[in-house]
Amino acid sequence: MPWWLLGVSMVATTFSTDTPNLVTDLVRQNGVSGNWTWWAFLLTGMLTVFVYAKLWRRSGVLTDIEFYELRYSGKAAAFLRGFRALYLGLVFNILVMGAVSLAAVKFGEIVLGLPGWITLIIAGSITLAYSALGGLTAVIITDFVQFILAMIGSMWGMFYILGLPEIGGLSNLITHANVADKLALFPDLSNPDVWVPILLVPLAVQWWASYYPGAEPGGGGYIAQRMFSAKDEQNAVCATFLFNVAHYALRPWPWILIALSSLIVFPELADIQKAFPNLPADKLGHDVAYPAMLTLLPSGILGLVAASLIAAFMSTISTQLNLGASYLVNDFYHRFIKPDASEKQLVTAGRLFTVVSIILGGGLGLLLTSAGQAFTLLLMIGAGTGMIYILRWFWWRINAYTEIVAMVSSLIIAFYFNFVNVGLEGWQKIVIGAVLTTCVWILATYFTPPDDDETLRNFVKKVNPGGPGWTKYSDGVSAETWPVPKGILSMIFGCVAVYGFLLGVGQLIYGEIGSGVLICGLGAFSSFGLFKTWK
Repeated sequence: MPWWLLGVSMVATTFSTDTPNLVTDLVRQNGVSGNWTWWAFLLTGMLTVFVYAKLWRRSGVLTDIEFYELRYSGKAAAFLRGFRALYLGLVFNILVMGAVSLAAVKFGEIVLGLPGWITLIIAGSITLAYSALGGLTAVIITDFVQFILAMIGSMWGMFYILGLPEIGGLSNLITHANVADKLALFPDLSNPDVWVPILLVPLAVQWWASYYPGAEPGGGGYIAQRMFSAKDEQNAVCATFLFNVAHYALRPWPWILIALSSLIVFPELADIQKAFPNLPADKLGHDVAYPAMLTLLPSGILGLVAASLIAAFMSTISTQLNLGASYLVNDFYHRFIKPDASEKQLVTAGRLFTVVSIILGGGLGLLLTSAGQAFTLLLMIGAGTGMIYILRWFWWRINAYTEIVAMVSSLIIAFYFNFVNVGLEGWQKIVIGAVLTTCVWILATYFTPPDDDETLRNFVKKVNPGGPGWTKYSDGVSAETWPVPKGILSMIFGCVAVYGFLLGVGQLIYGEIGSGVLICGLGAFSSFGLFKTWK
């Protein structure tokens, strides 16, 4: 498939109903600078673009979990493939769908006036139908249409809300007393209690340590799935680059401006509760301010925005269903349960797994309470495992036991921190969890046997990652310049470019024309540097 279609599909998948809710939650509680908790994942994204995209394409696997038996050897590799298929295909996949379903529940309660479970049944049934019957091709094509619809809806909704009498336009918004102290693009650097969790931890630890959907260190999940579908290595790289530019630089500001506007219309949670008395108490949170603001739209625009959010829900859920089914069928059922299964049996198994997954994901969505809670939970569960996914391509010593121990230890630590009151902040739990898990898997790497030489040589021969970590296994492989230094330089240029446009546009919106033009100019200069470096 072409890069532009795959890139838009990646963006559409991350444009779920929970994303604007999460952004609203962050802005209302921590200001615009609170978005650094997810803006930091651009580092992961650009690293995937310029270092890992072509390696994934060369691997020739159908799913990123199939990679385990290409890279590792023996029964441990087979166990890891099966365990990871169940872990990502069921546990992690259901967590992601639960977070998305929670947003759909709140959207249904407030905008549509429907009980959450009815909203989930209607939207889930439609999504289930075309996901199960059409496969990945149907998902990617519908993603393209849904993304266009979602962008039009969010932009149109933003312009209308800014024009409301209560808001009085953009200039009145940014000078309003409720909003003025929320506008900073960076947290207060004089207060460590603010800038450490919002800026330092995401940029110094979180981006490489946590396995988060759409921002997996080293690539993975539906990002890898789309890269496997690309025509060639170049299309895989371009698709992933387009995704990162659109995800971080193109989409956030309409959501941010609506979130800031909500501080004028619904300054406190009590105001939301008063306006929507039928909203269940356990679903009341700052994230619900986004759908609350949508109720101010006239019926025509509201219909478009509602359709765009339903489309966003369907896009994400369909991808998660397709990805989860591919894990469970290809990497578990076909590999371990019924290796001689016919195509018809595999399709039937995939549809069964899909139905079970959407029921469990929707059920979890009814139990969760806020977008921030779901976001933190996803970060915690994978904390500390990320560096393995970065290093396993370039260091022969990492083995299947490394990943098994890391997954088990991160799960134990995450559940301990989430269900035992240890008196720590969320960011402290993530950092401590990442450090503990990293120490455990490093020890496990050295105390367990390495993979056999034949497997490692075959991996190098097929993927040719290069670098000093493969020196003893690279004989007979065509010598080429190790691309990682160039890839990291390109990653830096790419990050500066995207951050430049993201923050520069923010300054222009705030009326800071001089600094806005200067920062956008830095983004343009970095874009030129990226072009000269990567071509």
